[in-house]
Amino acid sequence: MRILVISDTHGDFYSLQKAVEMQRKAEVIIHCGDGEGQAEKLREYYPEKAVYAVRGNCDWCSDLPATEEITIEGKKIFITHGHLYNVKLTYSNIFYAAKEKGADIVCFGHTHIPLEEFHEGTHFLNPGSCHGYNATFGYIDITPKGIITNILKVK
Repeated sequence: MRILVISDTHGDFYSLQKAVEMQRKAEVIIHCGDGEGQAEKLREYYPEKAVYAVRGNCDWCSDLPATEEITIEGKKIFITHGHLYNVKLTYSNIFYAAKEKGADIVCFGHTHIPLEEFHEGTHFLNPGSCHGYNATFGYIDITPKGIITNILKVK
């Protein structure tokens, strides 16, 4: 199962569409915030894909949840934008939140800096910002042999 992970699109639906086209086999799209309008468009343009989205610090007056917990292929995924956990200063808060929730994978954004890390049994993926010239995105493959994460640049 492939999951496309994006964040911080800030109105750039062009880069977002390019990321989706680069990962056509992704059945699930996770938007980690700061792109509520783009998350809505994803549902409209790609109705065959499951789309999960959370509210970012720039998604003013949004009805999206601040966090989301989903289970895919038996793996628990914790989704948040990251600002509520102060990820620009430290990853400790989000790490302990993930442990408390029993998450196998944590998807977050906010910093605009891509990160993929495996720490004490949990995969952490920040896809960076899918906006502008240096737009990036991430993906997760959940396979019978384990979890694989990767970050790519939009081309």
